[in-house]
Amino acid sequence: MAYEAKDYGKLIGMEGFSEALLKNHFTLYQGYVTNTNKVLDILGQMLAEGKSATPEYAELKRRLGWEFNGMRLHEYYFENLGGKGGIDQAGKLAARLAADFGSVEAWEKDFKATGAMRGIGWAVLYQDSASGRLMNFWINEHDTAHPAGCTPVLIMDVFEHAFMLDYGLKRADYIEAFFRNIDWKAAEARLK
Repeated sequence: MAYEAKDYGKLIGMEGFSEALLKNHFTLYQGYVTNTNKVLDILGQMLAEGKSATPEYAELKRRLGWEFNGMRLHEYYFENLGGKGGIDQAGKLAARLAADFGSVEAWEKDFKATGAMRGIGWAVLYQDSASGRLMNFWINEHDTAHPAGCTPVLIMDVFEHAFMLDYGLKRADYIEAFFRNIDWKAAEARLK
């Protein structure tokens, strides 16, 4: 069963994100969906043809993580955008953030600092499925550094394509715009 690109057109008009930036970002995401399907199809053909012991098969298996995670992380990212207003201070996400970071404000400071680090990648709030603890992680590439057994709760894309068209090198301004547009209900719904 092929993956299909989801429509995130409802985000057009979101404060702090130009239509051009969002449409470019949607096109990039659609490429990950297309390439995930292509890689899966080719791997399936190679397996059926007995070519699973080849270097080409091995490289495609490695590439699958890049394409699939590129697709999925963008979906999480777009799905936790489009909100208005702040976090529900009486909600379970705020309570968990306060328990694990000392306060929602301390978590936000750490998350923003994570997203502002030099380099390209993702800032991700993960929940450890074993302990329930929330932790902010820097994910440098789509296919590496994801903590095993953890669920992504809030995802911020900090590759240049996510902000440079609108903000140039002012990543901090993009991060502020991201925070003004978080759909906190979507993030909270990911908690276990």
